[in-house]
Amino acid sequence: MNSASETNILSVTGITKKYNSKIVLEDIAFDVHRGEFLTLLGPSGCGKTTLLRILIGIEKPDTGHIIKDGVDLVSLPPSKRNIGIVFQNYALFPNMDVYHNISYALSCQHYPKEEIDQKVREIIHYTGLDEHIYKKPSQLSGGQQQRVAIARTLVLKPDIILFDEPMSALDADIKIVLRKLLKDIQKEYHTTMIYVTHDQEEAFALSDRIMVINDSHIVQLDTPSQIYHHPANAFVQKLVVDHLNEIIRSIESSIQ
Repeated sequence: MNSASETNILSVTGITKKYNSKIVLEDIAFDVHRGEFLTLLGPSGCGKTTLLRILIGIEKPDTGHIIKDGVDLVSLPPSKRNIGIVFQNYALFPNMDVYHNISYALSCQHYPKEEIDQKVREIIHYTGLDEHIYKKPSQLSGGQQQRVAIARTLVLKPDIILFDEPMSALDADIKIVLRKLLKDIQKEYHTTMIYVTHDQEEAFALSDRIMVINDSHIVQLDTPSQIYHHPANAFVQKLVVDHLNEIIRSIESSIQ
């Protein structure tokens, strides 16, 4: 049987964060399984993005620990955590083409040019960007820009990739294509993914487990099936189950 340290890539304990007198996160504790897709689901302002920013190192918690491979990350800068992040607004360099947006971080880490070229072209091909390799971000659609952002993070082969509502500005058809890409990446690279969204359907389509957050606390952490069939309380019932049932009824009525 695997030990907890072999099964879990991340162990978060006692994370609390306040802004002035407002508590944003209170005594947050959870483990992240190695290679899983974990989604943080909850309404706007519940603390999801703050937790993500603490994991990557953009924010520091007031209390608590983030243990990865036996090391507490809380005092480490983002560059030392081997965790990548994909933002909602893509955050691409507007003056660089696709190739150089993806290669930039590798260049900063002084990889040999031949190795950079090999890694970048492999990721570009994998994410379906071959025909856009020398285009600037302004010449790409939103979905294509998000593929570049994903490729730029993936090329560094981080242990964990964080996603901060990366599809919220995209059309429904593009979302479906990108969902498949993310699940393919998880399977191909065995990458652990932590994903923030307020979209229940998206959470259920992508996740191995879902962490439902409300008012600075974790209210349920379980598989999509368990959350749907056994909601922890009335909040989860309304946020997740009732909403999904409404979508199902809408689909059924549209095909009658």
